[in-house]
Amino acid sequence: MTPTVIYPVFACIFGMLVGSFLNVCICRLPKNESIVSPPSHCPLCSYQIRWYDNIPLLSYLMLRGKCRGCGARISLQYPLVELLNGILTLFLFLRFGPTPAFAVLFLFCSALVVITFIDIEHQIIPNEISGPGIAIGYACSLYFSGYSVPGTYIGIFGGGASLFLAFGTLLIAWKGSCDDTQDHEEAFTIKPYLHLIALSIPGVVLALWARTAYPGQFWTSSLLGAFMGADLICAVVVVWYAIKKQEGMGGGDIKLLAMMGAFLGWQAVPFIIFAGSLVGSLIGIAIMVVQKKDAKLAIPFGPYLALGAVIFIFYGKPLIRWYLMLSGFYQG
Repeated sequence: MTPTVIYPVFACIFGMLVGSFLNVCICRLPKNESIVSPPSHCPLCSYQIRWYDNIPLLSYLMLRGKCRGCGARISLQYPLVELLNGILTLFLFLRFGPTPAFAVLFLFCSALVVITFIDIEHQIIPNEISGPGIAIGYACSLYFSGYSVPGTYIGIFGGGASLFLAFGTLLIAWKGSCDDTQDHEEAFTIKPYLHLIALSIPGVVLALWARTAYPGQFWTSSLLGAFMGADLICAVVVVWYAIKKQEGMGGGDIKLLAMMGAFLGWQAVPFIIFAGSLVGSLIGIAIMVVQKKDAKLAIPFGPYLALGAVIFIFYGKPLIRWYLMLSGFYQG
């Protein structure tokens, strides 16, 4: 086989191998368990999984979907996550090749896979992923901005401080007030959301000024994206609470969209919200019709945001350009 075939195949295999580890994260993070130890084992009989029983997809097929120790059925989640991450890695490699952009987006999409499956099952988005994800996405934007004096230093110290001021303190505040794992009816309050909007102002002002003073610094787009993602959802939560006196969206969605904005830039945020809302509405209506539930049915929004982010990575710019041309705002 030629390198043009071998390299994508290896990328897909690598993605599936990482997908095996993502399954560990999906199973253990909601339980606040270590993702390092103990080694992978059957949750029913504690049989320690050997390496030959942990080969992505192949082991599941060879074992016929059953534990070697006790014969219990293995959840379809395991091969599905491995296959999904392998396919995502393959498409990313075909689109970006062996570049730093591929590495960053591979990390980002792997995090989205974990978030998606945790949110579907538990309706939570763990801070252990979205919190560091905001910082990592912003750090990557500094790398892609290129070295500039004093633009780079303003981004490192000024932008970093504004992110920590807003999200660092809010992660602590949410832990005691509206953490995703608590009873929302008793713990929910809009104060952290109002605080986040207020604390984001210095970062937004800094990013807007730096975009004019130091063009070409991608960290400005990342900083605006993180705060735009958070503030838009915060505004929706505040308005919804003022009207309905109840929570509309969880704090996890806010941190997730902030992470997406940090990785992809502010231009991605409106697209992700629109695409996620459109797909979520269609699927939500279908579920309510099939299950005969009312409009109060709780549907996790994280997976739809994740899907919107993936669509943006591959097709976002052409779709935005097409829409602007259709609307007459862009002439090509």
